[in-house]
Amino acid sequence: MAELKAKIGLEVHVHLTSLKTKLFCSCPADYVNLDPNTDICPVCLGLPGAIPVLNQEALNKALMVTLALNCEYPSYLTFTRKHYFYPDMAKNYQISQYDGPGSLAIAKNGRLNIGDKVIRIRRINIEEDPAKTIYPTGSMLTSTYTLLDYNRSGMGMLEIVTEPDIETSKEAKLFLDRLKSILEHLGVCDCEIEGSMRADVNISVEGGERVEVKNVGSPKDVKDVIEYEVARQRAAILQGQKVPRETRHWDSSRKVTVSSRAKETDEDYRYFPDPDLPPLEIKQELVNDIKKSLPELPDARVERIIKQYGITKYNATVLVMDKALADLFEETAKTYTDYEKLSNLIINDYLRWINDKNLKLNQSKATPAHLSQLLDLLDKGVITIKIVKEILPIVIMEGKMPSQIVESMGLTVVSDEKLIEGIIEETLKNEPEIVQKVKKDPKVANYLVGVVMKKTGKRADPKLVNEIVRRKLNL
Repeated sequence: MAELKAKIGLEVHVHLTSLKTKLFCSCPADYVNLDPNTDICPVCLGLPGAIPVLNQEALNKALMVTLALNCEYPSYLTFTRKHYFYPDMAKNYQISQYDGPGSLAIAKNGRLNIGDKVIRIRRINIEEDPAKTIYPTGSMLTSTYTLLDYNRSGMGMLEIVTEPDIETSKEAKLFLDRLKSILEHLGVCDCEIEGSMRADVNISVEGGERVEVKNVGSPKDVKDVIEYEVARQRAAILQGQKVPRETRHWDSSRKVTVSSRAKETDEDYRYFPDPDLPPLEIKQELVNDIKKSLPELPDARVERIIKQYGITKYNATVLVMDKALADLFEETAKTYTDYEKLSNLIINDYLRWINDKNLKLNQSKATPAHLSQLLDLLDKGVITIKIVKEILPIVIMEGKMPSQIVESMGLTVVSDEKLIEGIIEETLKNEPEIVQKVKKDPKVANYLVGVVMKKTGKRADPKLVNEIVRRKLNL
């Protein structure tokens, strides 16, 4: 039997972290380190008589994203009240936008390519963020009470809604990674900040209704959600069960989705224009100014890096996928000019170690000066590649200069020819069978070189070891 196909759409919620104030009031946007429920005002809470006023910079940022995602934009902008009764929105409605009669969202009909595939963007909305809901145990099911922090309420946000063009968890993660790179290059969102980019994941499998999993916090979690939910729905359908239209919650501690409520329809939200926010004209002059101010976007940066530095397309693509990584490469390249070696170090060692430890790039203390000096020490033969891999984590976590680490730990390359020669002679004496095999196949000598390097803790000069081994074996 053919596998039941899945259709997946994403609603990506992006905090406009570069804003100084909230979306409709003058409360500071930098609330993360503040005590709960201290960064609030009557507008945030929707108290009677409080009138919202749109943050102009939020509109500018939204237009930047609109243009970067190849979207159409309207001549007028309207805001809508989206009604729902839930504790994270004190006024019982969210100021958002709606793509319907009499309503105009900031953007529609866009696209974002992932490889050869086009993911269509249905629309982009400007909206306010609700309050933060906190479950003390980390799980909605096991917590006996819920906490609410209204500091986040009223924060400026974009909702980027795709068509259901995504078919696999891999495509979803790639889409989010590409979107994250664009947002970071635009300077719209610092996606390294926890919670700054979240997604509602809509999944339907042939024969079942659409299920929405709310508020998923990272591209990796989105991938896990899709894999779990597609498997769950397929199993239910194959067993003759119905998959109801519902909203589910992602329990990240148990890695499962949990039913939370029946899925609302548009009618349930009772959308209507917000009378406190009249239609706003989007002047072409403003759009033209935004176009001129757009920075270099990821695709253009990949092409430029390939041309300017001569590195592989794969390396350039991986670097640009995260703006901070590409910035680190380009800054280091000002003082270290073996660009391919530099890109390999950043991708294969630096990035891999950070990912393996589940760290974020902004937690690294390594600077361009650190990486440049590290590779200089390698090129000059002061340290081996093994030592590079050994001290790189110390550089990342402690920010110490490589030369300082090498000196304090005594990690310089062993280049004493007499010492190395003694170790080689001992090795040849202990490996008579291998020595005989070398006579038939000179490539076997590489095994002996490896044995000697292991005995020196891989600190011996590999070129010198190779040279002496071959000389001793008359190769």
